Amino acid sequence: MVCIYCSAKTRISNSRRQLRSNNVWRRRNCTRCGAIFSTSEQVDYEKSIVVQSTDGRLSPFLRDKLFASIYRSCQHRPSCLTDTVGLTATVTARVWRLSQHGKLESIVLARTTLEVLTRFDRAAAVSYAAFHSDTASS
Repeated sequence: MVCIYCSAKTRISNSRRQLRSNNVWRRRNCTRCGAIFSTSEQVDYEKSIVVQSTDGRLSPFLRDKLFASIYRSCQHRPSCLTDTVGLTATVTARVWRLSQHGKLESIVLARTTLEVLTRFDRAAAVSYAAFHSDTASS
């Protein structure tokens, strides 16, 4: 990576895995200007997972779409934004493990989200289920 200030090469002086978010945090030092800054490396889910709908269509996994869906379901909570960030990370981590060779069925995504919401806030789960008919048990 290059320096954000002078575009020279940088070296890594510290690196830590963030287990909960599946990120890598790095402290970088510029070899030319001496600037110190941090970076965060994370999986690009949009290019790593495709979601297969019930009719067979494939589309990229959009974390922002998941976030918006969970946010709508949690709007009754005073800490909606903070809760949504954590819930989205939890669902993403779970479905990442459930995806097979980078493919995830939309029903698995919806049911996993519903399960996480049910354990967190039943009202949010009911709201989510109302907008996602594919969460009904088979």
